[in-house]
Amino acid sequence: MKEQGRKVIASNRRARHDYEIMDTYEAGIVLTGTEVKSLRAGRASLTDAFASVDDGEVWLRNLHIPEYTQGSWTNHEPRRTRKLLLHRKEIERLIGKTRESGLSLVPLSMYFSEGKVKVEIALGRGKRSYDKRADLAKRDANREVARALGRRVKGMG
Repeated sequence: MKEQGRKVIASNRRARHDYEIMDTYEAGIVLTGTEVKSLRAGRASLTDAFASVDDGEVWLRNLHIPEYTQGSWTNHEPRRTRKLLLHRKEIERLIGKTRESGLSLVPLSMYFSEGKVKVEIALGRGKRSYDKRADLAKRDANREVARALGRRVKGMG
């Protein structure tokens, strides 16, 4: 029986905090058997991961997939470089964007989609510390407004 829908394995919550996201892409990823088994157990970390374009191919570096516990000598290396699968036009667009405007390729999440492992990568521009503070202040203000509205609706404000 084939899996339906989308089951998130790991997400990179720091990415949206550290980068201003411009564009997102869904990419397949080349994995070995023990890596897929480890991911099925829901174990992966996108914390330090990043993508780069080398020789017309996109590579995901520093993605941590822990070794499969029941694996034998065929087990994988936890932080090996893995190839991402994208359409040629998407890769050419990424090459242009990363070269000309200094954007980074950041993985946002990793998930199973119809039984296949997919990675959502984004073109992002690094935020400066004052941008991050402004975003936090805006989010806090919105939360406070929502709280006040909630109290008014309940007749307590």
